[in-house]
Amino acid sequence: MGFADDIMKLRYSWDKKDGTKEEWPDIAKRVVKNVFSSVEFENKKEISDRIIQLISERKFIPGGRFLAQSGRDYHQVNNCFLLKVEDTRESWGDLANKATIMLMSGGGLGVDYSELRPKDTPLKRSGGVSSGVIPLMKMINEIGRGVMSGGKRRSAIWAGLRWNHGDIFDFVNIKNWSEDIKKLKQKDFDFPAPMDMTNISVILDKDFFDAYENKENEKHKHAQNVYWQVIENMTKSGEPGFSIDYENKKESLRNACTEIVSEEDSDVCCLGSINLSQIKDINELKEVTELGQLFLIVGTEYSDVPHPKVKEIQKRLRRTGLGLMGFHEWLIRRNYKYEPNEELGEWLSVWEKESNKSAKKWSKILGFNEPIKKRAIAPNGTISIAGGQTTSGIEPIFSVAYQRRYLTPDGWKKQYVVDFVAEKLHEEGYDVSQIEDAYSLSLNVEKRISFQAFVQKYVDNSISSTINMPAYETLGNNDYKKFGKILMKYLPQLRGITVYPDGSRGGQPLTPVSFDFAISKKNVVFEGSEECADGICGV
Repeated sequence: MGFADDIMKLRYSWDKKDGTKEEWPDIAKRVVKNVFSSVEFENKKEISDRIIQLISERKFIPGGRFLAQSGRDYHQVNNCFLLKVEDTRESWGDLANKATIMLMSGGGLGVDYSELRPKDTPLKRSGGVSSGVIPLMKMINEIGRGVMSGGKRRSAIWAGLRWNHGDIFDFVNIKNWSEDIKKLKQKDFDFPAPMDMTNISVILDKDFFDAYENKENEKHKHAQNVYWQVIENMTKSGEPGFSIDYENKKESLRNACTEIVSEEDSDVCCLGSINLSQIKDINELKEVTELGQLFLIVGTEYSDVPHPKVKEIQKRLRRTGLGLMGFHEWLIRRNYKYEPNEELGEWLSVWEKESNKSAKKWSKILGFNEPIKKRAIAPNGTISIAGGQTTSGIEPIFSVAYQRRYLTPDGWKKQYVVDFVAEKLHEEGYDVSQIEDAYSLSLNVEKRISFQAFVQKYVDNSISSTINMPAYETLGNNDYKKFGKILMKYLPQLRGITVYPDGSRGGQPLTPVSFDFAISKKNVVFEGSEECADGICGV
């Protein structure tokens, strides 16, 4: 697969001594040998050799930071850093410092700003009034603009604010850019706009749902206003999203891709995914789950970190995010639609049970604390292309063919791409016109939401998934309210929700094209000037 190889060599392959680039088996060997150099246990060589084989066979895919950084002098292989900010001037400075070094290390960043006092609150000690949360958010956003994460990709930043914060409506509407800014953004996507480098979410807890439903609750009107303002904005621009802490309102921290949740400042997680499309049966799923969880636990020991507190938290919590990719390919090959089914539930139950069992077993053998959380489903980004050669996370095929914009050392390019899974099925004689994709499913968003809620039952962290929707201008009167009513049915079962209305951001990275047209332009690279609009590409 030429496109997958191109991405692999662009993002993850190192130069070899003979002047060639690493192939996928070379990457597998480099990654495992370096990661496992940090520990000793009985039968290490035999087990690590088996993990090399599983990666080479594309059955287990470590996160992109592992693929890119394992073996470097500075090997920071965590994907996500989570930070809280306290309501002090010292904390503002500390956050700016941490954000800079963490983004430079290649990890994404998530910040909960809810502890800051609202704007215009009197400052008793120093006089004057508080500037509120927005100025600090904008400062961190601009740090992201100046930092090319890990030297190779745009920074990934998430900002969250609780639904009952005094600045919530300023936050909800911060990306409602003026028409002048929108025009400048369309002309030059690099033109700076408020919070354009940051994904934003309103944090909901059980108190929100109680207030929303109970008309006698003193915060009922406020909860209703917040919810429907967010829903209207989501269907127009895709932001804000929602982050949900129904069972534990302290778990307000998220990473940039929203698949990791925590209540601990400076918490961190490393990621890897089992490729469902390559797993032949339940027994193999059990083995790959055990060894994938072992790899990630060892990764928590191996990784360098950009700040001492991160290592302190990592050693105590050992948070891992063993995920799954290739859901949609797995469904298609078993003649299932994109919806829950009994067999998938059985596989997910095995994954849940075996990852818990493996975490307990290997933490004891290694003398580590057991990971506080073990499973997360990441967006997979380029690793599902370069590594798994399958569909990304729980995402359906975006489109059987599309135009893709991406970053190279020489600038932004564009290329017509035939989806890997669609191409494989096409070559096998499958009618690709029958494949459900993100665009066809955008006309039935409940199907997407219900599938995410089904999978969430087996995930103790969270799920990264962006639900495609039609453009706001194509909706009928009050259709955003129909979407809001559907979403509310499932919201307490989720940990987060993100949508993307078609065309809502200039320079969107993927645009559907016809299968036949993409085939005719396959492997031709064109110059481009746009970049990913949602802040998570390449994770």
